[in-house]
Amino acid sequence: MAQPPPDVEEDDCLLEYHHLFCPDLLRDKVAFITGGGSGIGFRIAEVFMRHGCHTVIASRSLPRVSMAARKLASATGQQCLPLSLDVRVPAAITAAVDQALKEFGKIDILVNCAAGNFLCPASVLSFNAFKTVMDIDALGTFNVSRVLYEKFFWDHGGVIVNITATLGTRGQVLQAHAGSAKAAVDAMTRHLAVEWGPQNIRVNSLAPGPISGTEGFRRLGGSQASTSMDVLASPLRRLGNKTEVAHSALYLASPLASYVTGAVLVVDGGAWLTFPNDVKLLEDFASSAKL
Repeated sequence: MAQPPPDVEEDDCLLEYHHLFCPDLLRDKVAFITGGGSGIGFRIAEVFMRHGCHTVIASRSLPRVSMAARKLASATGQQCLPLSLDVRVPAAITAAVDQALKEFGKIDILVNCAAGNFLCPASVLSFNAFKTVMDIDALGTFNVSRVLYEKFFWDHGGVIVNITATLGTRGQVLQAHAGSAKAAVDAMTRHLAVEWGPQNIRVNSLAPGPISGTEGFRRLGGSQASTSMDVLASPLRRLGNKTEVAHSALYLASPLASYVTGAVLVVDGGAWLTFPNDVKLLEDFASSAKL
């Protein structure tokens, strides 16, 4: 069985990297990555850059993406432009895309990685909390995709990779908000793949499972999850890491996937097939709500 590639827990570049794909697979391409300052988005940016790609990493926190950009450029020798934007605000996205196009002259790849999530029973989930997650994940994905389509993709072609999740494939406790948002994005992936295919735009979703070293995992899984019975009962009996997700994104973004569009690539070690619902955790939430 293949061993997982090396990774680091923090938002730092890999100490060493061994190319499994051709090192110039994305040479001279430009990728625009939302949520690129940390977690999975950071590692996707790094792996893309280690394959010759220049990147634009964007998030609401300019200090965070600025620090990330310095790390990425130093480790890879490629250009990385940090930008601040809120994916819920079309005007901010337009300004950021304009700045990226001024800097690089083109954008070949969009990775929609900005997201928000937390654990909460639907019965006590506030209306605003549900809306916020939908706005960041679903509306934000549409907003950035729509702006890039208008600004560049419609007459140059391009690739869109939407980072989603397997939450929408079945009912799952404490995740009605995030599951609904990610399911909407997967549906959007299929619709945009059909509508924009004639403009040579490929659109796919990538759905990671439990991934170590991410803020989402720390919030949703906790420090004990890596050795929990749930993880050990999954088909590959381990957590995934950010490099594994980044390699899958690299595949979807590259010419290797030139005839792949409208697909959802699940990268979770088969966990969605076997993970049980954590009913006890739901009961714990319910008990604490009564106190």
